[in-house]
Amino acid sequence: MTEAADLVVTNARIYTLAGEDREAEPDPEEALAVRDGEVVRVGDTYEIEFLEGVETERIDCEGRVVLPGFVDAHTHVENAGRYLVHADLSGADDAADCLDRLARRAAETESGWVQGFGYDESEWDGDDGYLTREQLDEVSEDRPVVALRIDMHAASLNSVALAELEDELPEDDVRRAGGEPTGIVVEDAAERVREHIAPGYDETRELVTSGLERAAEKGVTAVHDMVRNSRSPQVYRDLEAVGELPIRVRINYWADHLESAIEVGLATNAGSDRVRTGAIKTYTDGSIGARTAKLFEPYETEAEPDPGDDGEWVIAPDELEEIVERADGTGFQVTAHAIGDEAIEEALSALEATDDPEGSRHRIEHLELATDDQLERMAEAGVVASMQPNFHQWAGEDGLYDQRLGRERRNRTNRLRRVLEHGIPLAFGSDCMPLDPLLGIHHAVNAPTDAQRLSVTEAIRAYTRGAAYAGFDEDRLGTLEISKRADLVVLEESPWEQPERIDEIDVATTVVDGEVVFER
Repeated sequence: MTEAADLVVTNARIYTLAGEDREAEPDPEEALAVRDGEVVRVGDTYEIEFLEGVETERIDCEGRVVLPGFVDAHTHVENAGRYLVHADLSGADDAADCLDRLARRAAETESGWVQGFGYDESEWDGDDGYLTREQLDEVSEDRPVVALRIDMHAASLNSVALAELEDELPEDDVRRAGGEPTGIVVEDAAERVREHIAPGYDETRELVTSGLERAAEKGVTAVHDMVRNSRSPQVYRDLEAVGELPIRVRINYWADHLESAIEVGLATNAGSDRVRTGAIKTYTDGSIGARTAKLFEPYETEAEPDPGDDGEWVIAPDELEEIVERADGTGFQVTAHAIGDEAIEEALSALEATDDPEGSRHRIEHLELATDDQLERMAEAGVVASMQPNFHQWAGEDGLYDQRLGRERRNRTNRLRRVLEHGIPLAFGSDCMPLDPLLGIHHAVNAPTDAQRLSVTEAIRAYTRGAAYAGFDEDRLGTLEISKRADLVVLEESPWEQPERIDEIDVATTVVDGEVVFER
């Protein structure tokens, strides 16, 4: 007699994504069964009901859509928690709105730093730019105040914070006007700020737990977390040990942890079912929002290029080559942050020089301004494109890309369709801007140009199958097939039926290993 299932999912439209057609809406199945955390059968409801036993749990989807759980291939879980615990500046209407939110956070706390995360001046009406020292002094004149830009490559500090960090900030990354600091710091200086406010274990656990809960709420069943100078790896393992880790975590360690990772014997793909070591991550350049992404041609200043402004190296090309050679030589997957076209050139050259970039599944993160030649070389080398479709929120007329790059280059950003047309493995992530796969899928499907736009099926595949492949997980995640882990998400509505409103779809239920980890 066939053993009973632990869970059956019935009365559903289940898109397994097991087929190879990237364009068309797949044919859905009606039901599936789960035993010991694995999918054991997919088919019609009549067939699946034979596996129901006395103790079998049942999810009646009432006709809802079921997909494989989303895999966020590039995120920052601790930062997601910061948005929930500290002042959330995302979506603020203007500088005044940010200051109001920071002031409310200051009123909630008695001492210490007042922290806000996620402001985006490119979305504000009027002439408001980065938040300045004078503006943040309005929040407090006796407590340090910091506001991190959405890309985390720029930070704004009040006078107290500047004075406290005076000896720690690299001079070249402190913006000045008339010889006086404006309160705006970028790149290495912004990293010093992040290190200074880094939480201890207890707060890290609070932030990580909040971030994981938000991920599950958004249908995410696995994350590739980019980790630097954080207690979060310990938190993940502690949560797993007591059975409180709701989703899977792949930890990509920053390159400044490389020697320590080698010394303690970490290795790509080593770990447990829930927590695994991923890649060694390195920077090349900064971000377009902070005007530090490295470009072949200069940034726009109002209507004209600024001849002296073409971004900056966070990691110089010769140092990048050394990091890639060392990490690859010790068996690590390498993932390189590269946004500007010049940065992509150096990252790709370094990865191409490794013995087996395809077998190692080396990755380039973001890839915002790749040229046609670079895409052809990525395809030939088998380098993975780890991209963030939600970045298309800045691709409209007069948006961030227009402001920084001008129209011609704006239309060359994030060319998702060109990536697939070249046969490059494509993985989607959110970069926590925000952590929301359905928002990213919406922007991929509704991007401004044909070269940037994907079908609904292609976009969902990149957030499931593609992201699983980027983490060597295609044999257990990314599709709903027999013997794969029972990680799935139930949606209230079908993205195929409302492609222009995918961002409005709610997640009804999230399941990991056959266990419900979120239910609306």
